[in-house]
Amino acid sequence: MADLDVATSMAVILGTMVAMVMGLVTVQMPKLDQSGSTFFPSAKLQPSKRSYELFAAAYTPVWISAFGIVVVFQVYEQLDAWGYSRLCGGLAAPFLLQPFLFPSAGSNSPDETRAPWERYAFKANLWIAIYSFIGNYFYTHYFYSVLKAEYSMPAHRLNNVPIAMFLATHFYFSTYHFFSNVLLRKIVTTYEKSFRRTLLFVSTVLVFSYFTAFMETLTISSYPYYSFEDRNTAYTVGSAFYGIYFIVSFPAFFYFDDEVDVDSPTRKVVTVWDTVVSSCGYGMIILILLDFVRIQLGIPLVMDVAKELS
Repeated sequence: MADLDVATSMAVILGTMVAMVMGLVTVQMPKLDQSGSTFFPSAKLQPSKRSYELFAAAYTPVWISAFGIVVVFQVYEQLDAWGYSRLCGGLAAPFLLQPFLFPSAGSNSPDETRAPWERYAFKANLWIAIYSFIGNYFYTHYFYSVLKAEYSMPAHRLNNVPIAMFLATHFYFSTYHFFSNVLLRKIVTTYEKSFRRTLLFVSTVLVFSYFTAFMETLTISSYPYYSFEDRNTAYTVGSAFYGIYFIVSFPAFFYFDDEVDVDSPTRKVVTVWDTVVSSCGYGMIILILLDFVRIQLGIPLVMDVAKELS
């Protein structure tokens, strides 16, 4: 009965959100020239971003299939701490190595002619990697405290968070932000700039953030070594709590290094340091929002490091 109740609640919540977005779509003013309406970056105007996102689109089904096999067939029961790290590190490696070993991503990206640290794919991966590190190192303790979450698999830990999760988050977040880029770009390139489009943009960020958080919680629910005190609360309230991550990061990543392919002496050049500062800055915004929610709920934050790195 409890499972039925939470299923009904989630259906109502997600259904209402989708209806809200669809309603906003109907009042938009389409651009007269729809030739620029696109999900992917323009091959002419943003070839570097396009190649990165095409690679993400191609690799995403690969890691999802591999991870699905591990969960469905309970391969994780055969893994020790090193096994988890090798699995997650191996699945994260294609994203992390692509800027160095395959910078063109098969689409004649300008990244191929740039120094490694100037490549969009490198900076995008660095942005996600820093954000993933902050999320695991700090934000995970909010899940421990607020939702009474727990990782119980064998693991080498850093700040009481399995190192394998730092690695897994990279490919999870790379895919999430690829999908958000696709959705937000379609809005920006299809409709005339207006207050109504801004409402649609913001609403899409909110809805997709909640949907992403919920789907991750749901799809990993059969994995027994990541548990919550109350899974129904994790689905409903926890998804909103987790969604705070993406409310900030989805639009931030969408606009990140937007002028990388602009051929102009006045273009904004994003350096490696700019990338670090950007990711850390947005990471701090998320941390503050999480803490505001925790304080409002009156729950103490406890950072237990008893299971420190071994």
